[in-house]
Amino acid sequence: MIDAPLVQKRCSPAEAADLLARYAPGITDDVATALIELAGTTPAALVALAGALSPEQTRGYAPLPTALPADHQLRRDLRARLDALPAPARDLADLAAAPPHVPLPVLLAAAATFPPATTSEPAGAADLAGAELAGVVTTDAAAVRFASPLIAATVYAEMPLHRRQAAHTALADALAPLAGAPGRDEVPETAEAAEVRASRLAALLHRAAACTGPDADLARRLVHAAGKALPGDAAVAWEQAARLAPAPADRAPRLVHAARAAWLAGRAHAAATILHATPLARQQTGPVQVRARALVAETRLAQGRPGARDLLLDVAADLTGSDPLAALHALALAGEAAGHPGERDRFRAVAARVIDDRALAGAARGGGHATPAEHVGGPAAALLTVAHVTGLTAVAASDEEEALRCFRRTLDIAEGVGEPTALLRAATAGILAGDGRRAAACAQRAAVIARARGTTVLVPQALELAALAGLACGDYAAGTEAALDGAAISRSAGSPRLESSHLAILAVLAALAGDRDTARVRLDGARGDQWRPLGDWALALLDLCDGQFPAATGRLAAVVAQTSGPGSALLRFAVVPHLLEAAPGDSDQYGPVAAAFDRWAGLTGQPAWLALRDRCRALRSGDPAAADGHFGAALRHDGEAGFPRARTELLYGRFLRRRRRHIEARDHLRRAAETFRLLDAGPWAAQSIRELRAAGERTGRPVHAAPLTAALTAQQERIAALVAGGATNREVARELRLSPRTVDHHLRNVFARLGVRSRTEMARVLDH
Repeated sequence: MIDAPLVQKRCSPAEAADLLARYAPGITDDVATALIELAGTTPAALVALAGALSPEQTRGYAPLPTALPADHQLRRDLRARLDALPAPARDLADLAAAPPHVPLPVLLAAAATFPPATTSEPAGAADLAGAELAGVVTTDAAAVRFASPLIAATVYAEMPLHRRQAAHTALADALAPLAGAPGRDEVPETAEAAEVRASRLAALLHRAAACTGPDADLARRLVHAAGKALPGDAAVAWEQAARLAPAPADRAPRLVHAARAAWLAGRAHAAATILHATPLARQQTGPVQVRARALVAETRLAQGRPGARDLLLDVAADLTGSDPLAALHALALAGEAAGHPGERDRFRAVAARVIDDRALAGAARGGGHATPAEHVGGPAAALLTVAHVTGLTAVAASDEEEALRCFRRTLDIAEGVGEPTALLRAATAGILAGDGRRAAACAQRAAVIARARGTTVLVPQALELAALAGLACGDYAAGTEAALDGAAISRSAGSPRLESSHLAILAVLAALAGDRDTARVRLDGARGDQWRPLGDWALALLDLCDGQFPAATGRLAAVVAQTSGPGSALLRFAVVPHLLEAAPGDSDQYGPVAAAFDRWAGLTGQPAWLALRDRCRALRSGDPAAADGHFGAALRHDGEAGFPRARTELLYGRFLRRRRRHIEARDHLRRAAETFRLLDAGPWAAQSIRELRAAGERTGRPVHAAPLTAALTAQQERIAALVAGGATNREVARELRLSPRTVDHHLRNVFARLGVRSRTEMARVLDH
């Protein structure tokens, strides 16, 4: 008996990606992600799969291998282990390998009817010991598990066809008592009802796998079950329903449903290969092909590929009249086109046709429509999307007042919506309307619901919007928290575009605090030119901190001038206060920019933006008395708090000092220094202290600091938790995309605030 583990060595996800890139040059990110999901992080298995890829598979144009190559040493080793098993143990391994995998009690029930490989008695629980001893599986009270999906798939591939069919039939029969009556829906929704539905779908999938020809009734039941399933399971159900459909006309639409479900589940490569399926390729016209193009455009948009917005506008135009909600969905996705000079007129023209569609009005009120629910959701979500697209149309028409009115209506409707895609639109609307707090709330709700529903592709998108919303409303701790989570999820999901987006936002947040090292580390990790505006903003903030005003002005002017890209609508306004701070005397050159910001901030009605508007007025004013009044107005707004307020206090204190009003200046500068210290913005605190000294503050007099028992910031809490768990400073830096110097700085502040002197003491304090 072979008792060594089948898989002995593993590597990190990053090392796995590097390994695939080395052995399969030109491999796409989604293919690499799919292979790592299949093989885990086992170097030998990854190299085996990479070496077996065809050029089409490497680029994502063909289905990937699902098992180890037949002549590879790993497969020969596995085959030897399987052949050495006692017959009952081999039967259990074969049953456990047949997808979809089932709980241990179901597996044992299936073993009772599964034809044994020899004349021995049916397998029982005690026979699992042989498979465990051989290193093929591990077991617990709930399930039998393989080292990776690849090992399970290879065991399955070793089975003859008749054995596979027998295994699927036995498993389907064992699931039948748990699946309830066919077609019966459980109301109200309970955990038990969800288990029944999962068992029913698993039974149907096993029936389908055992079926070698068309079966209209089984296909119909799979379609019904797919509508109630999580996206990952629904994708498999739709694919099987397409395979079993007797009528060729039924196959293509089901494959589109399968591709969309796979995409929502975060399986980008599976979605792409389904869309390349033969029935779709042959059908060049018609609504199914248009919907396939719509999904292709949506995936390209998420990957940051050029031409996606144009394709979405084409799709919206083609679907008007036949599927108005799908057209509306495409328009909402192409929303950034509304602000692009070359696409505004086209966006307005298509949007006018879609929104005027009578069928759309009926669908938004709850009438019947052909569009699947995942596009827009129920009537409330449809109304939300109409309001959002109407606002985007107003943006395209340069009617800011109407646009903000529509975006505020979008946020109002969102309070009664539980559809994550619609909530993402509401979050976008909130950012465009300057209401960062409501935008963040919508984005966070979207992330929670998307996780629960298995629509994993939406989670990092929701966290990206939450981070941007935190940045917009001045809640930098919440923005940092969302972006750190989003970067980690994107990295584990193999989505470098979204990971880069989160890292670029994190770079801006680090630069706002004057943390040059961390900002650089994060910018280095953000791949692609599309993040350059965010990068320029971050570098300009560092220039401001260093007093390099001409350099900051050049970078920020370039950001304001850019017309497209991630977060462009927010950036055009968010950087203006920093631009005017860097170039306060260039009123003629930047007057139009300042006037546009002044008008937009006033239209938002949000205290935080009104405070920034008044600060900008103060910076631009050539009349000291008027500037004094504007600074005072900025500080009287309730929404001015935290870091933005501290910046205003610093600027006002500097203004007063230069006019020799030293006593007043010192009050503002002390408050600025205290806030910056509390927020770990050391360089800005140092700048405030320098101004204090220039205003006559005695050098030895300490600025009042936060008490040692003050609550930790969100970033300090993360660092403290990782260190308490045994991580080194370098490991913390790598996990949180910080510089080691920054980790050391924060850790010293944590020790001071908690009143401890060592990591051990800190861990004890945190445990209590």
